[in-house]
Amino acid sequence: MNKTVLAHFAAAIAALSAGAAVVATRFVIGETDPLALAFYRYFIGVICFVPILPFIWPKTRIPLTEYGKIAVLGLLFFGFFPWAFNASLQYIPAARGAVGLATIPVQTLIVAVIFGRERLTLQKLMAVGLAFAGIAIVFGPEAMKLSQSDYFVGDSLMLLGVFSAAIYSVFSRGTLMRHGPLFVTALAMVFAVGALFPLTYFQSGVSGIPTFSAEGWLAVMFLGTFAGAIQFSLFTWALRWLPPTTTVLYLTLNPITAMLFGVLLIGEALEFVLIAGLALVVSGIFIGNGALTGLWGRVFSERPNAEGGSRPLVER
Repeated sequence: MNKTVLAHFAAAIAALSAGAAVVATRFVIGETDPLALAFYRYFIGVICFVPILPFIWPKTRIPLTEYGKIAVLGLLFFGFFPWAFNASLQYIPAARGAVGLATIPVQTLIVAVIFGRERLTLQKLMAVGLAFAGIAIVFGPEAMKLSQSDYFVGDSLMLLGVFSAAIYSVFSRGTLMRHGPLFVTALAMVFAVGALFPLTYFQSGVSGIPTFSAEGWLAVMFLGTFAGAIQFSLFTWALRWLPPTTTVLYLTLNPITAMLFGVLLIGEALEFVLIAGLALVVSGIFIGNGALTGLWGRVFSERPNAEGGSRPLVER
């Protein structure tokens, strides 16, 4: 089996574990607070990375400015993003949160266009329009109801966290290419854990081993290992062998996984509005990543001629 095929499997498994992480967070969030959960998750992730860190450390000297960039990226992606993510799931169901999480590729596209990192096209505009139509269907009407005011808080936190992840995705690419995605991910996580510890200590009084239920411990261990260190390692390894757009497409598996696990394990209702919104979001992501490029090229590049054949619309 060649590395390209393995990369597809790695990206798919990483995306599926990210969707399952939404449900695992819902399992344990009632036993702790969002900040402490982020600390515990990535502390376990750092422990997983420590044995391999000497082997993935770059051979060339790294300037202090690069360490600063990695630290900022780590605080953003492994600090603020998980806090907002965990906090949002105190107010919204796992499936609803996963739909918001699935907008990462679209929000990344918007940030990239605003900062001149990517050119905006009609196809990309269609993708953004479809995705935000899905967000409006799922988030808008229910968020405005007085009885569902908590949804507005949860949705806002999720989308804000996703926006910070989008900023990380756009501005981390150069650093990842220079020093290796696995090394940058590991070191960024170390910086984030170092920053989260004092905040968690003063807010939650973390001074020893936390007291989770058996199910809570399983959820935290899953979040730190398979949905932490392993998930990010698989995803960054897939980025080495697959085009970024191909790899990001697998993120559309997140809400599907979370929805299925939420229905099967937590007993959440499978609402039609979630399915409709998810369909629009996924359609937008696929179009934004060029899924229709080949089809449009075949439809618009040729037209029938008088003999019943076809000829190019544009002379080559």
